[in-house]
Amino acid sequence: MQSLFQDENYLNYLETFITESRKEGFKRVLANRTKHFTVACEDVFQLHNTSAVMRSCEVFGIQELNVVEQRFGKHIDTEIAMGAQKWVDINRFDSIQECISAVKSKGYQIIATTPHENDSLLEDFDISKPSAFFFGTERDGLSEDVLEQADGFLKIPMVGFTESLNISVSAAIILQSVSARLHRSEINWQLSEAELLEKRIDWARKSIKDIDFVTQRYLEGKE
Repeated sequence: MQSLFQDENYLNYLETFITESRKEGFKRVLANRTKHFTVACEDVFQLHNTSAVMRSCEVFGIQELNVVEQRFGKHIDTEIAMGAQKWVDINRFDSIQECISAVKSKGYQIIATTPHENDSLLEDFDISKPSAFFFGTERDGLSEDVLEQADGFLKIPMVGFTESLNISVSAAIILQSVSARLHRSEINWQLSEAELLEKRIDWARKSIKDIDFVTQRYLEGKE
């Protein structure tokens, strides 16, 4: 099955089952998708917050969301996510160390979002390096594991009495800022041709009823 996700003929076949407007919509959205940035949520207790972060990833073009489920349940609030789970790739991890190691292996720097460090204010953040933005729990913030292994810290400027924002609000503010700057930059932030092909096939599959039957028909036609 995996090889099918790099099969252009398979994509062409699938696209005969979806409308032209949907096909063009996939191309338009994917043209603004990126893996230059990714997001990691660490043991977020309020499930609707994880779902809202996922929705922000989708809205601002972040293709991958990493979710650490060390202590709490494995569930996405689909009502809050508003269908975003179909269009954002979710990587699940059983421990924070597993997540940190995985994103580092992909070349990301670990950026801890916290109001308690003055390493970099949001408007001064260097967007040139591939970065994984880590968000902690509502009650305790990020774990010591993340803070100790972070390559940098990011802070949202605030001038009121409140010292922190809800995780979903923080994520939306940060992703809007860095993604807008990224799109205006000359950085090569877009998905690769192979990644675009894979996602177009993935999204087409998610749009077709009886996809297993349709795929079997395609494979039989190749024999």
